[in-house]
Amino acid sequence: MSLDSIEKELISIAEETQQQVLYLQELGIDSFESTVIHQPGTAKTHVTAMTAAPSSTAHNSQISAISPKAVQPQPNLIRTAPKTTGAPPTVDSLFGNIFQTPEEKLPESDETFEQIRADVGDCTRCGLCEGRTNIVHTEGNPKARLMFVGEAPGADEDAQARPFVGRAGQLLTKIIEALGLRREDVLIGNINRCRPPGNRTPTPDEVMMCKPFLLREIAVARPEVIVVLGNTAMKNLLDIKEGITRVRGIFQNYKGVKVMPTFHPAYLLRDPAKKRETWEDLKKVRDYLDNTSSERT
Repeated sequence: MSLDSIEKELISIAEETQQQVLYLQELGIDSFESTVIHQPGTAKTHVTAMTAAPSSTAHNSQISAISPKAVQPQPNLIRTAPKTTGAPPTVDSLFGNIFQTPEEKLPESDETFEQIRADVGDCTRCGLCEGRTNIVHTEGNPKARLMFVGEAPGADEDAQARPFVGRAGQLLTKIIEALGLRREDVLIGNINRCRPPGNRTPTPDEVMMCKPFLLREIAVARPEVIVVLGNTAMKNLLDIKEGITRVRGIFQNYKGVKVMPTFHPAYLLRDPAKKRETWEDLKKVRDYLDNTSSERT
């Protein structure tokens, strides 16, 4: 292989590596030392390390800025994907053959919120019905661009049959107003619609009974951004294992909808120092909505 060919191939590798690094950073992955990268809700992707030696000082500085390891020339660094039929398309890269599957989208829905509420009915699907005063449904603008999702109602919500009306709800209202919106401009709901005894965390079985109604509402409303409030709501909506402190402030994806995890207002009442971080998260939401046009009325 000629010197020019080696240089061209190293430049191509450097550019491809840079694109992969940017892609991983967009996912919130800030460490690339591991040989396995695991995205929430997907199978593990094994990373194939490839190295090649720089042939000039100039190209050495370009490559070392992207990869901390020295590079050794190898034949056939870029593999050609075999032609297949009926299989997902593949992309060859330094990270091996990555199978690309179509991004899952929200299902089309011709339901209304009223129909979903009627389907919930006087729900007795789980044991939470035994201690509740009221079922607490999602409320707000069914065409809202922005939706807030919490864990479950508290005592005030259970008494008034409305989500986020207690002290934590009053703080959430202030946050919404700081974004330049009103409560009636957004959607507000919970994973579970009945208050767990003592405000405990809902069990997986309780979540399984109730969450489908929320997902149907999301399919009807089709918000552009969902803010999930707190660890439990985040894990139950996104089906991920990472904790809120690791994921907060980083846009996630739910069937094509942007999802911003942040702290629950009740947590902010216990630890006011976290209000600053939460506001930084919400400013990202505000900026995203400000920078995207919408034809909603």
